[in-house]
Amino acid sequence: MNINIDQLKKKIIYRSNYRGTKEMDKLLGAFVKKNINKLNNQDLIDLEKFLDIDDDNLYNFYNGLKTDYIFKKNNISLLFKNFKYSNEQ
Repeated sequence: MNINIDQLKKKIIYRSNYRGTKEMDKLLGAFVKKNINKLNNQDLIDLEKFLDIDDDNLYNFYNGLKTDYIFKKNNISLLFKNFKYSNEQ
C-alpha cells in the first residue's frame, strides 16, 4: 500500500481540530499536535482510524468512563489515554 505520509498527516491534523464539539477539538488537536511527528506509519494509520470514533466515546475513554466502543489496544489508544491536556498547549 502506497501512502503519502504528508497528506495523511494534514488530514489527521484537520480532522483532529474540526470534530463537532469544542472540547474534543481542543483535546484531540492538542494530542495530535504533540504526537504527530513522533508517530511511525502504522501509528498514523491507527490514528486516522481512531479519529473515526465518535466524540462521546473518545471523551469517555479519555476520562476512564464507560464507552459503547471497544478500543483496540495499540500505541495510539495508550498515548491518548495517558495524554495530559493543558490549555497552554
